[in-house]
Amino acid sequence: MNTRKIKGIRPFSAFIDSCWKEPYSFSRFIKDIIAGITVGIIAIPLAMALAIGSGVAPQYGLYTAAIAGIVIALTGGSRYSVSGPTAAFVVILYPVSQQFGLSGLLIATLMSGIILVIMGLARLGRLIEYIPLSVTLGFTSGIAITIATMQVQNFFGLTLERVPENYINKVMALFQAFPSLQLSDTLIGFTTLLVLIFWPKLGLKLPGHLPALIAGTGIMGLMHLLGHDVATIGSSFSYMLEDGTQGQGIPPILPQFVLPWNLPDTHSFDISWNTVSALLPAAFSMAMLGAIESLLCAVILDGMTGKKHHSNSELIGQGMGNIVVPFFGGITATAAIARSAANVRAGATSPIAAVVHSLLVLLTLLILAPMLSYLPLAAMSAILLIVAWNMSEAHKVIDLIRRAPRDDIIVMLLCLSLTVLFDMVVAITIGIVLASLLFMRKIANMTRISVSPLTNNDKDLLIVRINGPLFFAAAERIFAELREKSVGYKTIIMQWDAIPVLDAGGLHAFQGFVRETGKEKHIVVCDIPFQPLKTLARAKVVPIEGQLSFYATLPKALADIEIDCNPG
Repeated sequence: MNTRKIKGIRPFSAFIDSCWKEPYSFSRFIKDIIAGITVGIIAIPLAMALAIGSGVAPQYGLYTAAIAGIVIALTGGSRYSVSGPTAAFVVILYPVSQQFGLSGLLIATLMSGIILVIMGLARLGRLIEYIPLSVTLGFTSGIAITIATMQVQNFFGLTLERVPENYINKVMALFQAFPSLQLSDTLIGFTTLLVLIFWPKLGLKLPGHLPALIAGTGIMGLMHLLGHDVATIGSSFSYMLEDGTQGQGIPPILPQFVLPWNLPDTHSFDISWNTVSALLPAAFSMAMLGAIESLLCAVILDGMTGKKHHSNSELIGQGMGNIVVPFFGGITATAAIARSAANVRAGATSPIAAVVHSLLVLLTLLILAPMLSYLPLAAMSAILLIVAWNMSEAHKVIDLIRRAPRDDIIVMLLCLSLTVLFDMVVAITIGIVLASLLFMRKIANMTRISVSPLTNNDKDLLIVRINGPLFFAAAERIFAELREKSVGYKTIIMQWDAIPVLDAGGLHAFQGFVRETGKEKHIVVCDIPFQPLKTLARAKVVPIEGQLSFYATLPKALADIEIDCNPG
């Protein structure tokens, strides 16, 4: 039995490694509790703001942080990751919630979880390494621009009858709505934003999200005294419990088990093959983005802690979380880079810290739900603006534009533009294809032919060395060049010691060269590395008397054809 394969996809790997294989002491438990409380304080306002940004009521973001946070922490492959709703998903979830309602969004989340589990079982966790930095930076910056644009309405209290789906039309609609700007909402938004910007400069360990919300809420109270109305969670969202109880804001109950396709919703949702097919592209987008973000997060945490994550186990854990959470009303979840990094900096030692963070969210639902209803929407938008700015990694974008090769700049700007104007899947697909083509062109141009000084013009001997991969993008050019160089020579010796790869295209070009010139010239190949030799053997390429020969080394080839290797 292949234990390595089992290890690569074993669930609960992070929990077992950190809490079972390593001694879990009381001091570690205290550190995890402190880290979990710290991250929970950050996660509560973020979860609500991200749910609102995704087009659903804020409690569904809290349900996601609570339920998915526990499931993924226990079943995943990264011991420090904290999972929940993230900003990257907003641009995918919002159109789904608007078109299909909450039920459609939960079904898409369930489907994305199944896709993630399949990806983990198929051992695709390492594929994240093949996505270029220019692509990831481009689509994350594009998502950040889209998120920031979506917050303008609540930040300034603008009145829009309808928000267009197209980005350009959306920007035009926001400009046209600016005469409806509310000074009270704007003042609350700017106050919250300023606290979030300047709080880290104080050097305090308390995260700035809570003080920023308190400051924004304080300004809201002042505005109420002056007779100004302000949009809050309580005034914008309502709920109805199973017993018929109605209320405003966030219901003070724990997440209840529900069937995702059978929710009371303003959108009529009929689960059928047609609706599942319509949701599949969005589910695939959620799964791909969840895989990318969770594995990038795990890699960053590895660099911060010196520990190693299990990529395939992490995909399975993320999938399990997104399969379970829709049955408790939660939306799509993945590892949150900022919250996970805060978890490490707060002293977390195991997934227990992420579980504590989720328990704090549950406790908040039971105790503080009425107070959360008074939070102003402008303050929540300010939080998302900071999240979007951090997500954009503007300093990395500027640095890449200033220092990176032109090809990387083109790919990054293309991915950014496509993400903003279309969607993330289009951006990633085209970005990876373009980056791959540009990379292949670069590698193909690196493959060169050099004429050896042992070449003997008097005895019609040409000795060349091919340096670089002999693959489809370079092979035809290389052998066309060799045809020109070999004019007038009767024997051609090719050294292949610097050819790391010979693919089907390179093999086809080589065989074509042998067929065309082999009757007139004697072709000798020597110093063949293992991979090209294996390719030749698999293709059953054998020596041809007087036309094609193979030798282990150049001296043996020269000795066999009785040529003096010392031209002097």
